[in-house]
Amino acid sequence: MFCMYKEIDIMSINGLGYLNQINRTHSAMQGSLGKISSGSRFPSASYGPSDYAISVRMNSNTRATQQSLQNTQTANSMLSTAAGGVNSTVNALSSLRDQLIKAANGTNTDSDRATISKTVDQTIATINENSNIQYNGMNLLDGSHPSIAVADSHGYRNVALGNMSAQGLGLADNDGKSTLDLSTNQGIASALDTVDSALNKALDQATDIGAAQQNLNFAANNYSTQILSSTDAESTNSDTDIAAEITRLRSHETLNQLSMMAQKMFMNQQGMALNLLK
Repeated sequence: MFCMYKEIDIMSINGLGYLNQINRTHSAMQGSLGKISSGSRFPSASYGPSDYAISVRMNSNTRATQQSLQNTQTANSMLSTAAGGVNSTVNALSSLRDQLIKAANGTNTDSDRATISKTVDQTIATINENSNIQYNGMNLLDGSHPSIAVADSHGYRNVALGNMSAQGLGLADNDGKSTLDLSTNQGIASALDTVDSALNKALDQATDIGAAQQNLNFAANNYSTQILSSTDAESTNSDTDIAAEITRLRSHETLNQLSMMAQKMFMNQQGMALNLLK
């Protein structure tokens, strides 16, 4: 009888061994499934706290750089819109300047001055239209936004945008009326100086925008390079070998099935042993 009880004790120990094996293989299966579904070797801290922390930091840095790239591209698109408005103003002022130089020869008739005056009005209307150009509902060149902050992973960079309205350029008063006096030759000469000053201001703004776009393009190229490098590093550090993990999962599934079969056989044997004791 003692031997039979001893045998049952041994069988119970074996039964616990089967259960432990089933638990281990089930846990391993869950781990493989987690890696396959997430594509990461460290989908949570339970897979390795230090490696998981490194993976999260790398991923966070990559996402921050990606956002910086997107911000830079958005800012560049905005500046391209502003540049279009400024270039149109430069062309309008250049054309007006040519008209004033032509008119400064002292042989103008009243009809000539009327024609030039109409050109001035058209130029002012064009300049004001350009200054109201918008990007995403925001006026860019009317002086309401003297600078635009572009956020990146290193902080902010400011892009200056001046007041490119006719008033801002000194061509019109607060009521929008022309400040250019074309009634006399002296007035035309003074108007030419005013237009030259406005043209220089517009050219400076065009140059500033062009320089800002160059900087943004340079930054965008750097961000793109950083993203490629960090993505490769993150992939090397964290990506799961899906094929290998599927093979591992199938191995765990097979082992789990064998353990369950062994457990079932053990339970049957234990039941037979208990029947013998009755």
